[in-house]
Amino acid sequence: MVTRKKGGPSTDGAGSVLSTVAGPSDPSLPGSLGSANPIAERLLEKAGGDADLADERPFNATKPLEYGAEALTPHTGESYAPSTPLATASTSTENIASSKLGDGIPRLGDNALNSSLDRVRADDTEQRLTTNQGIPVSSNQDSLKIGLRGPIALEDFVMREKITHFDHERIPERVVHARGSGAHGYFESYQDLCQLTRAAPFAYAGKRTPVFVRFSTATGERGSPDTARDVRGFAVKFYTDEGNWDLVANNIPVFFIQDPMKFPDVAHAVKPEPHHAMPQASSAHDTFWDFASLSPEITHMLMWLMSDRAIPRSYRMMQGFGVHTFKLINTSGEVRLCKFHWTPLQGTHSLVWDEAFKLRGLDTDFHRRDLWEAIEAGNFPEYELGLQVFTETQAESFPFDILDPTKLIPEELIPVFPVGKLVLNRNPDNFFAETEQVAFCTQHIIPGIDFTNDPVLQGRNHSYPDTQITRLGGPNFHEIPINAPLADVHNNQREGFHRQSINRGRVNYEPNSLAGGCPFQVGRAGFVSAPEPVVGNKMRGKPELFADHYSQARLFWISQSAPEKAHIIDAFRYELTRVETLAIRIRMVAGLVNVDATLAHALACGLGIAVPPPLPLATSLPLPNYAPSPALSLLSRPGVTGIRTRQVAIFVAPGVDGAAVRAVYAALLDAGAVPRLVGQRLGQVSSLDGVPLHVETTIEVTPSVVYDAMVAPGGGDGAIALGRDARMIDFVREQYRHGKPILALGNGAGLLSAAGIPATLPDGCDDPGIVSMDPALAPLAIGQFRQALARHRTFERGTEPPAV
Repeated sequence: MVTRKKGGPSTDGAGSVLSTVAGPSDPSLPGSLGSANPIAERLLEKAGGDADLADERPFNATKPLEYGAEALTPHTGESYAPSTPLATASTSTENIASSKLGDGIPRLGDNALNSSLDRVRADDTEQRLTTNQGIPVSSNQDSLKIGLRGPIALEDFVMREKITHFDHERIPERVVHARGSGAHGYFESYQDLCQLTRAAPFAYAGKRTPVFVRFSTATGERGSPDTARDVRGFAVKFYTDEGNWDLVANNIPVFFIQDPMKFPDVAHAVKPEPHHAMPQASSAHDTFWDFASLSPEITHMLMWLMSDRAIPRSYRMMQGFGVHTFKLINTSGEVRLCKFHWTPLQGTHSLVWDEAFKLRGLDTDFHRRDLWEAIEAGNFPEYELGLQVFTETQAESFPFDILDPTKLIPEELIPVFPVGKLVLNRNPDNFFAETEQVAFCTQHIIPGIDFTNDPVLQGRNHSYPDTQITRLGGPNFHEIPINAPLADVHNNQREGFHRQSINRGRVNYEPNSLAGGCPFQVGRAGFVSAPEPVVGNKMRGKPELFADHYSQARLFWISQSAPEKAHIIDAFRYELTRVETLAIRIRMVAGLVNVDATLAHALACGLGIAVPPPLPLATSLPLPNYAPSPALSLLSRPGVTGIRTRQVAIFVAPGVDGAAVRAVYAALLDAGAVPRLVGQRLGQVSSLDGVPLHVETTIEVTPSVVYDAMVAPGGGDGAIALGRDARMIDFVREQYRHGKPILALGNGAGLLSAAGIPATLPDGCDDPGIVSMDPALAPLAIGQFRQALARHRTFERGTEPPAV
């Protein structure tokens, strides 16, 4: 057995262990990854074990046995024992335990599916009746109606689940949100919220509920790039004591449409055009903007979609919103209204469009890789769950209808208060079995949470389970392990595609006597819909307040910083420039005149057209005039975790200042960043102090856009050699143009000069994102560089067109 030794206390090569791309030619491992993080230590152990196993088999010794006379006798394959169990693990976080994940102890050589059928046997003796999500059923005799003689409510998910399962008992890629990434974790409640809701996750302070989270893009196919301009899904499955609760959120708090009847239309419009199936994962085409320009209710959503919110730096750095208004119900039956907010503790940061666009070709897995690497290294993503809670009386005083999903509630009107923390601490073992097969449905709620009459929410409640039945092969998708609740499931469903449970007995109906009446309904101990009087005629249409299409779009615009506004204009111009039909461009700008004259004028100039008259309004009601809401700007949430997980390129070439390189490398590791030694080719490079450096990756494998910052350490002829490499010059220019921090030590500043990087901002002020110092002052320089990196970007460099 080969056992690879660690390189003593050295951290050389640590950045490569923390990354999933490239690595140095040096076979030795670093002694540590720079921090006392137990998960990082496991990752280091796993890297060593992986390398040990690879070393065991320098070539395939059995290959000759596949030919001629030797092939007539089946041969035994080669096998090797791992030096550590982690060597064969899917993830370094497999020891993370929970009531859903298991005890965190890998059973080597074991397949739990090969155990006896006792593993999946189910019996209903003395058990209460539940839905497939483990939610107790209060009544199994009658559907939910509007009055005893009224129509059946669409929101009756108990009846719909029961009939839908029956409909499919005789026995593809998601239509939207096809591309995604997932992770396991837990939600921990900060306090007892029993006065607000009886929902199980909030029962007491410190209560932990296992979760699985899936992030996704909305419009692209499964093989599309991560960094497309798009809405991001942020779906959380809570495995609660009383069944599964799916909080199906987006990273944008409003929606495209006001009625579910229009969802097929907006989805068809934004998808590739049907006659030639182009473009992929992009809204920049005629059919989408034709629909949008004729559907003014989409305007607010478009402002978010054209903003930096639609190109997040990381799934770990974006907000999530439940979009719709829900109800919270306490044990006394009191009802309050609520909106759900997720806020990342690493801050809200974005890509810039040029950067996102290039990443689409250079690393289509950018967000997926980022999430995986962070969790593998023990840098667990964290988010706070916040609530906006209000009453029906308060809602009636708002200048908008809380049932309109194209509107948000400004935080200045109803503050968001934190109620708990979400921590993602384990990567999936198998992408398909977990991330691809996980099924989220807005209808999956638990006692203490209920629906409002938001029409899009009601439509989603129908659409999601119907989609899962087609996609996952039948009505038993709830029995796939990742979807199975921790709460016991007991009902009379037996058949259908992919049934897993083997139920004892002959009874599959209720009421019954042959099974002792079991499973039995539990009355008020189960899910009970909040009573709500409803009187009205059957009709199609929308409330009058829904007709205000522009006020909140204007609110979003006036709440953005100057760089964010410039990015919105650039995004609109890019998208509409790609539109072939002039009338659609004019119509779209005419709608934006109702949002802001400056926005419309800038866009018209960029498209070479005159500012058209505004589109007519859909209402004669006076429109509300909102004050700016600072919380709507990405810059309002810088985060509290400093520079953890930020990727930093450190240039190295023969003759570089090795001492400075190691000092910067160690300091960045100590702060939780991920430094990489970037060279022109893999291998060793000599340094001024005579101790060689091992290049970890190259500029052709990890170009500028995959890094958050760069370091030019200087030295002898190394900096001069780098300055002659056009690829390196392009690298530096892109770092500057994308607003990223740059550290130059000694004659490393010559690389900046060779790239034409100005010493000051366009307004003549010092650039806070460029730190240039003598190597003797390296500690001071590193401190300033870390501060710049924590700010993420220097947007003040931006000019149109770019000066560098």
